[in-house]
Amino acid sequence: MTDQYFGITDTGKERTNNEDAFIARQGADDKFIIGCVIDGVGGYEGGEVAAGLAREAILQRLEKPSGEIISMIIDCFDMANDRIIAEKQRNKKYDMMSCVATLAIADIANNQFYYAHVGDTRLYLLRDGSLIKISHDQSFVGFLEESGRLSEKEAMAHPKRNEINKALGFEAHLLKNTDYIETGQSPFLSGDMLLLCSDGLTDMVDTEEITGILTKNIALKEKGRQLIDAANRNGGRDNITIVLVHNNKTPQKHSATAVKREPAERAAAVKTEQAAKEEEPGPTAPKGSKWLVLLLSVLLLICLGANVYFYLNMHEQQKATTAVKPLNDTLKVPGALQVKLQKAIDSLKGKVLVLSDTAYSTPIILNEPIHVTRDTLLIRTKGRIVFQADSAYNGPALQIGAGAKVIALDSTAFSGFNVAISNSNAMLDLAHVQFNNCKEAIRNNLSLPAGKYFTGKSPATVLMADTVPVNKK
Repeated sequence: MTDQYFGITDTGKERTNNEDAFIARQGADDKFIIGCVIDGVGGYEGGEVAAGLAREAILQRLEKPSGEIISMIIDCFDMANDRIIAEKQRNKKYDMMSCVATLAIADIANNQFYYAHVGDTRLYLLRDGSLIKISHDQSFVGFLEESGRLSEKEAMAHPKRNEINKALGFEAHLLKNTDYIETGQSPFLSGDMLLLCSDGLTDMVDTEEITGILTKNIALKEKGRQLIDAANRNGGRDNITIVLVHNNKTPQKHSATAVKREPAERAAAVKTEQAAKEEEPGPTAPKGSKWLVLLLSVLLLICLGANVYFYLNMHEQQKATTAVKPLNDTLKVPGALQVKLQKAIDSLKGKVLVLSDTAYSTPIILNEPIHVTRDTLLIRTKGRIVFQADSAYNGPALQIGAGAKVIALDSTAFSGFNVAISNSNAMLDLAHVQFNNCKEAIRNNLSLPAGKYFTGKSPATVLMADTVPVNKK
């Protein structure tokens, strides 16, 4: 893995402390490369503490990789968020701390990369000399720039460029909002390079200058240092952190196979020889062989007729047997997709289950409910997953147990159920969920101990709201 990854951080010209952190290393199983940039928020001490807690949580989760990669990196951010909030509750002087982060997992062997992102750190892909911004800034100025209302130069100089809408540590139960963490995956081809960086770089150095440095024929280490130098040369107003990941595999080249051509004279001779052979008469069959062929043909016809007779007779017997078979002898066997989904929920180690519309390309036909008994579960989909009731099924699609607390669904549809979701005591969050031809979308079955007095509100579906922007600086 020579010269495949490098990370560097610098305090900058105006700060006296560094609230950034990074990860640039191979994964525990040596199959992946981990790249991560974390930018702490919340004052002289708080930002450093938040970034350190996030880095520690991410490394701990990736120490033993398990499950789908997207689900795993969402777990990383969820763990980091929980630790930051727990520390804020223990120590009030860190009450305003949080951090923004971008995490990428590069699978060099399979030419893929996966990422998760919260805040205004950035992920870029360099391919064929072009620098492409992959992540989206979760800030008002970032939105204005990406929508074309501000140029890159205007965004870099905007007075509100450091106001962010999302960060790790802003709110508890991060996974209840299915849109909070930006995730994705993309091909990572031979020669491609990933750049992860804090805004200490992108507020100081424009895309053209960054691209010029990254495309130089120098080592990753030198590219990282030159980017730091460029940011400091342009002002260095903030901490600067850079992680580079390079797919340095050599593209396979297949040499064309030369066509062996005969000299003109040889080709003409071969053509003449072939023509002479075609004109030669073939061998003549003996007279007796004609009768032998006729006899074999008759025997073949007799065998074929016998096979057809026995097949038709057996088919009629099977039809008669099927006709008298009682209907109640038919067993309802769960479909393959239904079994697959239930196993995925039961065996999930984290809190996030990512379903791909390629793995569930057809509706999931249910003739019994999908049981959810976990404390917290977020079901996210790539595309759109459809749950369809079997024609004779009258039960719910999802049966959420009494022990569940937070269940979130994103981009799913329920069709043809008497009750789509049967919920007990859980807080149920929905995003982009449809109920088609369902008599009852959600049935809340509140379970309370007898003989006690209660004050409060019963669980209900939660509508998600935008967060208030916070200035990082």
